[in-house]
Amino acid sequence: MANNISTELKNLIGFLKNWYNEIVVICFATLFMILHSYREIENFWISSFIYFGIFPVLTILIFLRKNPLDFGLRLGNYRLWLPYILIFLAIAIPILYFTSDMSSVQGYYRSHRNFDLLKYALQMGVYMLGWEFLFRGFMLFGLKEKFKEGSIIIQMIPFVLLHFGKPEIETISTIFTGLLWGYICYRGKSFWPAFIMHIVVNISNKAFVLGLV
Repeated sequence: MANNISTELKNLIGFLKNWYNEIVVICFATLFMILHSYREIENFWISSFIYFGIFPVLTILIFLRKNPLDFGLRLGNYRLWLPYILIFLAIAIPILYFTSDMSSVQGYYRSHRNFDLLKYALQMGVYMLGWEFLFRGFMLFGLKEKFKEGSIIIQMIPFVLLHFGKPEIETISTIFTGLLWGYICYRGKSFWPAFIMHIVVNISNKAFVLGLV
């Protein structure tokens, strides 16, 4: 009995050592998503920036002891990812325009009072910095060493789940965008292309819903 316990303890310790980086990345990313949902700081966009941006950087420094710049914060291969952005937006923006009249989209995104597009864009910029870094920075590059391209698939799953409650068509589309943006960031060695695409999509959709353009 004692030998079995000792063997299992060694196996557990070996597992924790072998998968330390991946356990830290996945567990802390999950924790930050939980805290963002249950312990909002000030408001949703500041909370996102802190939980999804600042805390992952601190985790990289303290627990992983690595350079945060290696987690997609550099520009990377912009010659590769810039054409992807242009092609994606050329396809996505017309789709957003035609789907903006759907009742589910109108019901979720419609604002009725004192809407300021510039203020909204600035808030979304801060919000998306954290949001995109968590998935296409911290998770994607934090899991890359062990899972290689599989990290693209892994980071897509929580990205889709956090869209639950939004219009159905948008949530379904995140399966595609989660994979595509993850692939572009992985190949381009930077989280910035996903940030650019996401914020342009978000602001364009809002403008279309409100009939501002």
